[in-house]
Amino acid sequence: MKTTDSTARIKGYLQALKLNRIAGALDEELAMAARDATTCTDLLERLLAMEANSLTERQIERRIKESKLPERRLLTDFDFVFQTGVDKRQIMELATLSFAGRGQGVIFAGNSGTGKSHIAKALLLIGCQKNFRCRYVTASSMLRELMSGLADNTLEQRLRHFLAPDILLIDELGFDRLEQHDVRNACLFHKVIDGRYCKGSTIITTNVDFKELGDYLGDPVITTATVDRMIHHSVIISIEGPSWRLYESKILNTGT
Repeated sequence: MKTTDSTARIKGYLQALKLNRIAGALDEELAMAARDATTCTDLLERLLAMEANSLTERQIERRIKESKLPERRLLTDFDFVFQTGVDKRQIMELATLSFAGRGQGVIFAGNSGTGKSHIAKALLLIGCQKNFRCRYVTASSMLRELMSGLADNTLEQRLRHFLAPDILLIDELGFDRLEQHDVRNACLFHKVIDGRYCKGSTIITTNVDFKELGDYLGDPVITTATVDRMIHHSVIISIEGPSWRLYESKILNTGT
């Protein structure tokens, strides 16, 4: 009876301290400890490890949610055999995120369907798992948000959303021609790149050649300065291999 009362009080303390993972597993762990003659120290270590792991999992989930990643891509799902334009060893080195520790950027350039976004999203997911502050955004949506900031006088506040993360992934630069509609886009894009220059890691995927970015963003002069900062402190990976989407489409249409 005393043991039961004591266990109930311990659960109450655990719940008050919000150690819910231990509280939920306490009965089973105590029974296992009694059966296996586990020492008090070993039992306590196991319970604390359980709670610490649960806390880490919750932190990772929060990081992923805050990153606004639209999907959870994994490098283990990338077909390095099919995509001959990618050096697997180089990608696995990037997966250590040592570049993020140095504040370096990564630029994936190449045609549509070559796997740029898959790899970039997988790296951002790893960043979340390693407790980096991460943010995903497409180039067009970022520029639209910043343009809205010009309209309602909230530019500095909106700009902080893209300057604050440890790792920022700007996806699909060049995929949406809406960016060309206003020459101010070049200036806004420059604010992000310049604000993060040597301070945070920026991952960019693009299908536009660097020489064409000036025309694409609407102001070649400002874009020259932007590109200079983009490439100076970045790893540049050009993927010239086959398109996975075209490959899948061929299979669906031919049945081979």
